[in-house]
Amino acid sequence: MIFALLDVLKGADILIYPLGLCSVAMVFIICERAYALRRDAVMPDDLVEAIVDGRAYAGGRDSVLARIIEFAERHADDSDAVKAFARLELNRMERGLPYLDIIYAAAPLLGLTGTVWSLLRVFSSLTSDTGLPDPVAFSSGVALALSATLLGLTIAIPALVGGGWLQRRVENYAAQLDVILERILGAADDEASSKS
Repeated sequence: MIFALLDVLKGADILIYPLGLCSVAMVFIICERAYALRRDAVMPDDLVEAIVDGRAYAGGRDSVLARIIEFAERHADDSDAVKAFARLELNRMERGLPYLDIIYAAAPLLGLTGTVWSLLRVFSSLTSDTGLPDPVAFSSGVALALSATLLGLTIAIPALVGGGWLQRRVENYAAQLDVILERILGAADDEASSKS
């Protein structure tokens, strides 16, 4: 098993470095964004319930929703600025996700490049005497050449799935924040009209 894995890595040749970089970046982005987009970091339940019930806000002070509420309290008379700030917070939640798009597009292409590179070496080893390759060396070379494509696909598929899952989380939070933001702005308008 270990020898087969080493053969696959050997077959990717020099392109193992960019493929490895893609792999490390993909794992880091997915883990970091999954942690950053957990419910307590974005919209803590106690804070959401307080807003929906019209109670005083408590808890969740380091969350995305808390930052939006704090900004809304400081700029109660400017609903456009509050909406722009909420969009900025959504943009921050998407940080790193475009790189997953690049990784799942680039990794298979890097793998394919490695395959073509290795196949060129295999076919250039044909003897000029007979024009035929050594069958064992030829089949081994082709198998190693295909390993680069395999590596590219094993990086691209988790990047595609992880990126889609994280993007869906951000979209769900965006929809929920939109509804809550209307509630916050409505409460600010009610408070301003009661003072005047």
